[in-house]
Amino acid sequence: MFVDYTKILVKSGNGGDGAISFWTEKYVANGGPDGGDGGKGGDVYFVVDKDSNTLINFRYNKKYKAEDGENGRGARCYGKSGKDLYIKVPLGTVVKDAETGEVIVDLSEENQSELVLKGGRGGRGNSHFATSTRQAPRFAEDGEKGIEKELILELKLLADVGLLGFPNVGKSTILSMVTKAQPKIANFHFTTIQPNLGVVKTEHGDSFVLADIPGVIEGASEGVGLGLQFLRHIERTRLLLHVLDVSGSEGRNPVEDFKVINKELKKYSEKLSTRKQIIVANKIDIIPEEERENNENIKAVEKLAKENNIELFKISAATNKGLKELMTHVAEVLKTLPKEEVVEVEDRKVYTLNDDKDEVIVRKENNNFIVEGKAVERLIARVNLDDNESTHYFHKGLERLGVNAKLKNLGIKEGDTVIFNGWEFEWYE
Repeated sequence: MFVDYTKILVKSGNGGDGAISFWTEKYVANGGPDGGDGGKGGDVYFVVDKDSNTLINFRYNKKYKAEDGENGRGARCYGKSGKDLYIKVPLGTVVKDAETGEVIVDLSEENQSELVLKGGRGGRGNSHFATSTRQAPRFAEDGEKGIEKELILELKLLADVGLLGFPNVGKSTILSMVTKAQPKIANFHFTTIQPNLGVVKTEHGDSFVLADIPGVIEGASEGVGLGLQFLRHIERTRLLLHVLDVSGSEGRNPVEDFKVINKELKKYSEKLSTRKQIIVANKIDIIPEEERENNENIKAVEKLAKENNIELFKISAATNKGLKELMTHVAEVLKTLPKEEVVEVEDRKVYTLNDDKDEVIVRKENNNFIVEGKAVERLIARVNLDDNESTHYFHKGLERLGVNAKLKNLGIKEGDTVIFNGWEFEWYE
């Protein structure tokens, strides 16, 4: 089964907690703090698997989690870091943030490996918090929680040339004739329900990958039928062979078909609508040779090609007529078209946690002052608020984050209530 779109839930590992421990030894009454740090949580990577060509494995396994870091121990023993998670995907997979639709990474190179989610940092043990005035700190940091994200995986075929056209115009026949691919062929619509790939080798030694894209119909850009899935694969191609049935065997108008499909391409992607095309007038074998010169469909397609400055090839895929000349020309055209990155990734995205860059929001609501922000949440998670020394460390952390200054700017007075992540404190100078 060919699967080219799925959603998965991915989580990096939690950092291990720092240890609260004191050195104990015979005849030593008050040993110093020796709590070790927690281990770092495992990162999440996406890697290209050259032996895979479908996302079907993700259809049955939707949740992926990296290993958590171990907690620290006494005697300054550090916790072991969690193992990184490597998620294998086929070449041509695009990873997106399901919430924002942002492209995180485009895995279009062999052996490519990309970090996507950073694991949580391990918490520091109490040995880090000893000072000349705080010689027995009874608090340590909790490890950071890993990051959980819902991600979209899209598989886009990596083909040089795409066969484009309405169902049953002969695209699968063309592919089978010029490559060793064996697509299912029958005389009814939507015989092709998944893309097929084949390698074309010309008599001059050139080669390129040709994709038979399933029939695109009117409304495809709005998701009619399987339109969006089909259009997704066309994005990667550098050249489109627009196949039209000029025989009139099904009562279709090839010029109208051409306009409808190009309209769908433009609605889906402005850039895709400017991709170079060659018109391929197929099934000329059905038209008697003496009638071809005056055939209305052929004349209309010739006029269409001339008006749009598009090259035209008349072929019969069923009898192999004109295919060799078409493929030779395609190989030459491809030499003039750059291999550009079709999927645009503005900035490589790596999800991480960072206290210093997280904005802290301080606002007044009724008679209370509300403090919000990931940095404050993580600061609270690191301290033991039942311990005086730990509480002092917490207040120093608020000073560092600029919370105290913001509260004073809002006019806070002694005795006012400040709420941090559900915890209520009374403000004092």
